[in-house]
Amino acid sequence: MELFAVRNPGPMTTVQDLGRLAFLDRGVPLSGALDPFACRVANLLVGNPEDVAVLEITVMGPTLEVLTSADIALTGADMGMTVNREPVRGWRSAGVNPGDIIRIPRAASGCRACLAVTGGIDVPPMMGSRSTFVRAKIGGVQGRGLIKGDILHRGAGSLLDRPRELPGEWIPRYAREIALRAIPGPQDDAFREGIGAFFGASYEVTQQADRMGCRLRGAAVHRDAGSPESIVTEPTMTGNVQVPADGQPIILLVEQTSGGYAKIATVITPDLPNVAQAMPGNTVRFERVTLEEAHRLYREQQLQMQQVREYLKRVYGL
Repeated sequence: MELFAVRNPGPMTTVQDLGRLAFLDRGVPLSGALDPFACRVANLLVGNPEDVAVLEITVMGPTLEVLTSADIALTGADMGMTVNREPVRGWRSAGVNPGDIIRIPRAASGCRACLAVTGGIDVPPMMGSRSTFVRAKIGGVQGRGLIKGDILHRGAGSLLDRPRELPGEWIPRYAREIALRAIPGPQDDAFREGIGAFFGASYEVTQQADRMGCRLRGAAVHRDAGSPESIVTEPTMTGNVQVPADGQPIILLVEQTSGGYAKIATVITPDLPNVAQAMPGNTVRFERVTLEEAHRLYREQQLQMQQVREYLKRVYGL
């Protein structure tokens, strides 16, 4: 079913779901929405399962002409969406009809938003996911970001009988100064002298930030004497903080599977959306936590998501 005609694609708008989980051992990265909470909630707000495909919008959004009736919801970064020039709040569903024009301007806070639609964005699945991996031209719309003239389709789904909204207490706030909780390692033994300074320093998010990783700028992280500048290439995971030869940390994200630099720390899963929402010029500070604390914070994150599900089911009858 034809859904949108793309009039202006924005600088980087891609189709993403929750990622392809089964091919990491073959060098295929996870991909998927960089802010899974925003993706899940956007889908729930329009009556979808949490894992269907959305549009992930970076910094500035597209202009879309509506071709068929649907419910939409924008979550994540505050981008001030309008329909026919009338403001539509984020974290709330709204109905659109053929001929309507959706505009999503530049983010006022945060970096990435998710636009969910009734039935999800319908593109052919590849390796169990509709997510776009641009570097390999896999998934999404021909393995690339949207371009002017694209026609997007949606899957089957029923329109809502009334709008749905997430209570403000669960809506994230995106600050310019970002605290990221992290566990030392896996190669923290190469930084015994420098790890204290790493956890006490502030770093600036540079322009070199994309779905593969986020390069930071600040006081160089020094290796211990005798530690090599690189290691044998090994698998990486989302949240690893690599330290290349120049000592400037790089936070790895969802489109990296291996690396040959020592990793001083790993950002915990609950804080990864804060990396996704960091804009160039924002500052980042790492806070050391234990593995036990990381597990507790992860359980709290999962509990919050369950509370969101239960609230929407109770109020709107999901």
